[in-house]
Amino acid sequence: MKNPRLLTACLLASCALLGAATETEPQVSITVEGDHRFIRANGLPDHPTGQFPGKGNPNRIGAQNYSFRVPANPVAAAKPTPLAMQPMGVAVNGVVFDPGANEWWNDDRSTGWQYEALGGGPSLGLDANHAHVQPTGSYHYHGIPVALLNRLSGGKPAVVLLGWAADGFPIYGPWGFAKADDPKSAVTVLASGYRIKTAERAGGPGGKPDGKFVQDYEYVAGAGDLDECNGRFAVTPEFPQGIYHYVLTADYPFIPRLLKGTADASFARKGPPPGGGPGRDKGKKKRPPPAP
Repeated sequence: MKNPRLLTACLLASCALLGAATETEPQVSITVEGDHRFIRANGLPDHPTGQFPGKGNPNRIGAQNYSFRVPANPVAAAKPTPLAMQPMGVAVNGVVFDPGANEWWNDDRSTGWQYEALGGGPSLGLDANHAHVQPTGSYHYHGIPVALLNRLSGGKPAVVLLGWAADGFPIYGPWGFAKADDPKSAVTVLASGYRIKTAERAGGPGGKPDGKFVQDYEYVAGAGDLDECNGRFAVTPEFPQGIYHYVLTADYPFIPRLLKGTADASFARKGPPPGGGPGRDKGKKKRPPPAP
């Protein structure tokens, strides 16, 4: 979606669909202490949400006790690191970016075929912020946090800092400067370089890839504005000399699935696996394979 006006209109329309609010006040603090940046939060959204519990998601939003630590001066690793089933980062409002859905073809993780939360597969009860709630009460984003972005951008295209990744690099919204080294250049929507594969799926659900599974996508160098980590080096309002940063996109991967650096241990999953959708019901019968 390269048209900034169209993307802005879509975001504003989505924001209008939000209604419910949480009862407890959200709390977040972001401080730099020595060589690290600390994000401490209760994880409660500072904007209206969908209805939880609700259709497709039986969980209620609850306060968390987050204490994340990231390097204040992040360094790229020798090669990108695949994101484990854990938060990729945390937004400036204290809500985590947690893109991986614990939903698998035929309810069998060993198949290796993982449903993409925003791919049109099983309904996970996501609200207009592309978010829902885990059994722990953790409200988390699977895509662009619409209400937060609209508030910070003023409802118009702008290069907006949305949060911090687990490796310390900043996370920005879908817009960037047309010329990566020129803050006076036009603000434009940055395109992901991922595309849906054209070859038939090998094993698993079979058939032609349609985006329902994470494994349906591949990175095509030069197909977009961003690298395989969904990021780039560019100037931003907060970093006028330029910095590597991640970009949230309206298309896959939505939230990056590869890290440029190394995730801090404070982001490691604690407690039950992520979830929130109907697939979290224990003892549930396996979904039958889709009809050919």
